[in-house]
Amino acid sequence: MVLPGAAAWWFLIVAVPVGLWVAYTDLSRMKITNAAVLALFAGYVVLGFFALPREAYLWGYVHMIVVLVIGVALNAVGAVGAGDAKFAAAAAPLIATGDIAPLLYLFSLCLLGGWAIHRIARMTPLRRLAPEWASWTSGRRFPMGLPLAMTLLAYLGLAIYRGY
Repeated sequence: MVLPGAAAWWFLIVAVPVGLWVAYTDLSRMKITNAAVLALFAGYVVLGFFALPREAYLWGYVHMIVVLVIGVALNAVGAVGAGDAKFAAAAAPLIATGDIAPLLYLFSLCLLGGWAIHRIARMTPLRRLAPEWASWTSGRRFPMGLPLAMTLLAYLGLAIYRGY
């Protein structure tokens, strides 16, 4: 992993509560709130300044803009939700460019795992634990906030593991 383990520790301070918040709100309401996206971005603005070398910190903003443009385009054609696009853009600065290949692999695993867990849970008595969740009755729509948050947290965890 290219992201320094020490930087990943700092980013986890914000990523864990925001990731849990995003997963919960997307499962329960099929919405990723702007407040969650702004909290993650604010965490990068503050913590990234201290945790990353100056050049890497500034490149993080470029990553965010590129991912946001791609996300808006995907949202325009109906491929992803607006909240998913904004959350991915806010998470982009926390990811080192050199880690794109392992990140995509990790996202694939989180997407498949999250989808399977969600589909199994909604067809079993586990659904009764949260019967009001909108994601249970959303038809073919899937709460992408769950695998996106899982990916971010797993990535930072792997960066810590590999960095020490």
